[in-house]
Amino acid sequence: MEGEKLGGVCLNKGCIPSKTLIATATLYDKMKEADSFGINLGTSPVYDWSAMINRKDKIVSMLVGGIGQLFKSHGVDHIEGYGKITGKNEVTVVAEDGTEIKLKADNIIVATGSRSRNLPTFPIDGTRILTSDHMLQAESLPKSIIIIGAGVIGCEWACLLSMLDVEVTVVEMLDHALPLEDAGVAKVFERELKKKKITLYTKTSVDKVEPGPEGVQAILSNGKTIQGNQILVAVGRAFNTEEIGLEDVGVKLNRNGSIPTNNQMRTNIKNIYAIGDVRGEILLAYTAVHDGSIAVDTILGEKVKKNYAGVPSVIFTSPEVASVGMTEQSASEKHEITIGKFPMRTLGKAHAENEISGEVKMIADKKTDKLLGVHIVGAHATEIIHTAALAINRGLTATQVGALTFGHPVISESIMEAAHDIHGLSVHLAKKKR
Repeated sequence: MEGEKLGGVCLNKGCIPSKTLIATATLYDKMKEADSFGINLGTSPVYDWSAMINRKDKIVSMLVGGIGQLFKSHGVDHIEGYGKITGKNEVTVVAEDGTEIKLKADNIIVATGSRSRNLPTFPIDGTRILTSDHMLQAESLPKSIIIIGAGVIGCEWACLLSMLDVEVTVVEMLDHALPLEDAGVAKVFERELKKKKITLYTKTSVDKVEPGPEGVQAILSNGKTIQGNQILVAVGRAFNTEEIGLEDVGVKLNRNGSIPTNNQMRTNIKNIYAIGDVRGEILLAYTAVHDGSIAVDTILGEKVKKNYAGVPSVIFTSPEVASVGMTEQSASEKHEITIGKFPMRTLGKAHAENEISGEVKMIADKKTDKLLGVHIVGAHATEIIHTAALAINRGLTATQVGALTFGHPVISESIMEAAHDIHGLSVHLAKKKR
């Protein structure tokens, strides 16, 4: 059963709507530099935010309808309403009109996901202080915005809004933007934010938000007060585990409200499983799909367990950021490592697309040459990372990756070149001194 539209957060409030808007913003940003491609537009491009929102809504609606059709073709019953576990083998669904349906089942899978986190320090009102959910339905864009949090959501919105000519300031309490990514690659990305005139404060927290002359102001831990028309709060996710009957049947929860499971997605109650965001491990739509497959296969008697080896991180900023495997810091704690790097500006295709920012960073075990991590900042990073993801999933070495023949000219050649650079053998880089 589903209380809202099919597709969950990803389809309705996350991946798809935000990437649809990012696609338009990116095209608009490209059109600003059309003359560098030899194209004279005759007038400056103008975006229509209302049209962008309408396009986003149409795409989401189409895909939601597609899931409904898939359910029908596979004989899956879809019941609209809010479900609550009312017994170890029973779920009660309450429809919008208040009617109840009781469902019996040998097994139950909890896939209730997560939502934008709301902190008392930042009283969300949907007008001046917003979450990403509000941004997706905004009737217009502000001239300036303060974004609290430089994680994935904060940085994606920072880049999207900046491309649409909004003045953006980002505040992050940790050491660098995208704090879960490799620190060196994050620094490369931070330089790109600066080029976009996005102001970034790191190692800084927001102590207080209050009305200001431009709409709202944030008082920072460094003593500064910054102004904006609105504030976007992007400080993590909360788990949808309240009031769905988990405690009533004895399902244990972590202190943060997520559901612990074993490698087969089982909770402490043998026939109740949990998958996706609600587990609190990796909050990604595509790992949720993997979790779901593991849970269903286990229910069907297969001997399977989760395998996150080679699961990539893909971040749709400008430029894009993607990674897989260990960061330099985590790898160096367990291995003696070697690092190869290849700058995008060395690629002919990058110049052809006028996308020369960023680099590929590759980390390998010095003794075994086994690939440990790959981190990319640059055009199409979210696409080309999957070559590296496959390599790490299959335990390949840097030498084996370098031996692959890539097409030319393509951006993914940077993977091959970074692999060669681990051994100082990239023919498109100056010779390294030994």
